[in-house]
Amino acid sequence: MTTNILLDLDRDHVWHPYTSVTNPLPVYPVEKAEGCTIHLKDGRQLVDGMSSWWAAIHGYNHPVLNKAVEDQIKQMSHIMFGGLTHEPAVVLAKKLVEITPAGLEKVFFCDSGSVSVEVAMKMALQYWSSKGDNKKTKFATIRSGYHGDTWNAMSVCDPDTGMHHIFKGSLPVHYFAEQPQCCFNDVWQDDDIDSMRLIIENHHEELAAVILEPIVQGAGGMWFYSPDYLKCLRQLCDQYNVLLIADEIATGFGRTGRLFACEYAGISPDIMCLGKGITGGYLSFAVTLSTKKIAQVIGDGSPGVFMHGPTFMANPLACAVANASINLLLSFNWQECIQSIEKQLVAELEPCRQMNYVEDVRCIGAIGVVEVKEPVDMAIIQKLFVDKGVWIRPFGKNIYLMPPFIISKEELSQLCFSVCEVVSILNGET
Repeated sequence: MTTNILLDLDRDHVWHPYTSVTNPLPVYPVEKAEGCTIHLKDGRQLVDGMSSWWAAIHGYNHPVLNKAVEDQIKQMSHIMFGGLTHEPAVVLAKKLVEITPAGLEKVFFCDSGSVSVEVAMKMALQYWSSKGDNKKTKFATIRSGYHGDTWNAMSVCDPDTGMHHIFKGSLPVHYFAEQPQCCFNDVWQDDDIDSMRLIIENHHEELAAVILEPIVQGAGGMWFYSPDYLKCLRQLCDQYNVLLIADEIATGFGRTGRLFACEYAGISPDIMCLGKGITGGYLSFAVTLSTKKIAQVIGDGSPGVFMHGPTFMANPLACAVANASINLLLSFNWQECIQSIEKQLVAELEPCRQMNYVEDVRCIGAIGVVEVKEPVDMAIIQKLFVDKGVWIRPFGKNIYLMPPFIISKEELSQLCFSVCEVVSILNGET
């Protein structure tokens, strides 16, 4: 298929995420991807700064992950998980229990990050129902958060400034605390959690759980806040008998410099959501972990089972490549690797801070963000980056990098230099 035919058919029939079919954004046909390079069908090569929406932590076409898929597909690509089990799933569950924060002992497999949030919220609701407390049906969270695109996941995304504000009025109504303002490295201010404290104090009898993204708010604004907020929140949840759900879909598996962002605060949630990097970007897959207590209460209550069961739950291919991806991550000094990426991001994005068009520059782990003062024009900025040989897809006011962990210093420099150049263009300097 020629590039022109492909693009014509795409325009006629394909609906891309967060785009309009009446005024579509340009798309760039991909021929293949390997390492940190995306090969376009027209012959151009782009250094990937997005890890395919933060999932391809080992880059593309990795021989270890390829082999895991090839070996598993010879055995079985899929089998239903109702009444059956298999080794890849059991091995993965054991591995996740071993590496996640203490106390998370039960693993529920699901299809995607959004679904893992749905599962977490259902677990919290069914837990309280099983205990005979049917008043605890609400959730609390912090503003500017993002938890996915499915129905209840949308209900705990920011209702006013988030991507799903048009559904306000139709979604379940929950409680929203002010966004933490103490930055990651700021001196902690106790009043930063006052808004959440008041919600919990006043509404704990109806709160099933607090859900939030630990340390890093991702698609809601790429904001990094103080670990002390999590420490205080854990204490408040314990004090007022409210569950704590950690959405580590974007932050899990080393992205922030810790294996899981909760580790910065030294806390364990009652329920944790994982996705994105779990399979190294090979397959859509996610998990929801809970404490044994939550699972036992649900099992002892009515109807005596957890009411959820995705068709492709614990897909053997996904479990096999997830095992390989986690083993690969843990097989090398990934902490040193992430520290090196962070150090380079800090140094090479710093020039942007001096530009009038820029609001802030911030980095943590393998995440680098240049926040500008006005929302970017996606069609214009995307072409500028592609013309410079990089794949960077900003959103809103945030031009950010989340590269694969295997990225070379030269490739990362190309990404950072391109960000600085494009921001300079937007700043009117060139």
